[in-house]
Amino acid sequence: MASSSVKPSVHPCDERLPAGQLLTLGIQHVLVMYAGAVAVPLILGAAMNLPKDQVAFLISADLFSCGIATLIQTLGLWIFGIRLPVIMGCTFAAVGPMVAIGTNPSLGILDVFGATIAAGVIGIFLAPMIGKLLRFFPPVVVGTVIAVIGLSLMGVGINWAAGGVGNPDYGNPVYLLLSLVVLSLILLINKFARGFIANISVLLGIVAGFIIAAMLGRVNMDGVAHAPWVGIVLPFHFGMPHFDALSVATMVIVMFVTFIESTGMFLAVGDLVERPVDQKALVRGLRVDGLGTLIGGLFNSFPHTSFSQNVGLIGVTGVKSRFVCATGGVILVVLGLFPKMAQVVASVPPFVLGGAGIVMFGMVAANGIKTLSRVDFSKNHHNLFIVAVSVGMGMVPVVAPKFFTQLPHALEPILHSGILLASVSAVILNIVFNGVRKERAARREIREAAHEFDGAAHAGDAH
Repeated sequence: MASSSVKPSVHPCDERLPAGQLLTLGIQHVLVMYAGAVAVPLILGAAMNLPKDQVAFLISADLFSCGIATLIQTLGLWIFGIRLPVIMGCTFAAVGPMVAIGTNPSLGILDVFGATIAAGVIGIFLAPMIGKLLRFFPPVVVGTVIAVIGLSLMGVGINWAAGGVGNPDYGNPVYLLLSLVVLSLILLINKFARGFIANISVLLGIVAGFIIAAMLGRVNMDGVAHAPWVGIVLPFHFGMPHFDALSVATMVIVMFVTFIESTGMFLAVGDLVERPVDQKALVRGLRVDGLGTLIGGLFNSFPHTSFSQNVGLIGVTGVKSRFVCATGGVILVVLGLFPKMAQVVASVPPFVLGGAGIVMFGMVAANGIKTLSRVDFSKNHHNLFIVAVSVGMGMVPVVAPKFFTQLPHALEPILHSGILLASVSAVILNIVFNGVRKERAARREIREAAHEFDGAAHAGDAH
């Protein structure tokens, strides 16, 4: 009789937090991904020598598209959306090809948008095929890929801490000290605070760092005054897109690269929130990569994928609700429609983000190690070779960016992705040493992981 009164527990991923907490945590996610989100339009705009007002529009269009794609990914729409805490942003894998297309005298930005639209449509139809690869990702592969994601991102956090790549004052002791202050504050808040305050430790650290940097005169707010209050993002702002066959083929390759990277990212998020990603969920998530890319092309933006920066934030805060990231999506849409607000967020110096980045990206790598702890290394020493070689392959573009410069330029999107290299290496080596799991066995492993969580949840409820 007593058991009938017990309400079924809500998975943390589906937990609806109070509005104030959703807004605060959503802002935290946006701050973490903002620098990466605006970097792609800034790089492309500079490479194509676009006027400042057009670059500003590209940033607004980028933020708007990121927000729409994030909402679809987190909340779900028909056959689209993995319904996990994921933030969508422009993929850096597309930067090289887009610059090549945009700066080609016979092509231009309209060809970039055309290739993006076509790649998005093709990507939506390719997603089910890529989803079938899930059985090639046992724990030894998943753990390795997650660890490499974190290690690859660590360079980003470290460069932020030193002032950002290209900063003439790179490595200034003031930057390093402020990054250390932000890092220390995040750790102290996590040690001594509880509940909601601990959950927003990264946001509090960034805000404190921003205030200190402003007091030291290290914050540039010039762009805020000149930015308009309202800016409407309309499709085909630059004109009707052009569809060049070679450009489309290049962007489809980029789409395939982002699918492999996203697979690792989705598995990482599923592991963090204790909701294992099965084939059906994976396909829904990959479809949004395609749909987000299509939306990006229509609204003058670029190919989209899940942002790995925000995976680390989930690990730091322990907040697993997908509605937090959905709120972040709403904030991104608002920032896209109100350029002055976007400029305020853009004023956060890279070195302030650096201290937070080191924590978050390290958490991604640590979660990969946690996944690898479930792998049998004592009886099956071949697993050591899989991890060792795959991590090494994933680090090649990170520690030696010019390693592949003598190879054909067309291979750049593939060879410059450490996550892709690690994934391919781990999958192939696992097949060589351990064979291939049957699809039924793969699904059983996912179900067992889900049952483990259910048992833990019920035990926590009883406790």
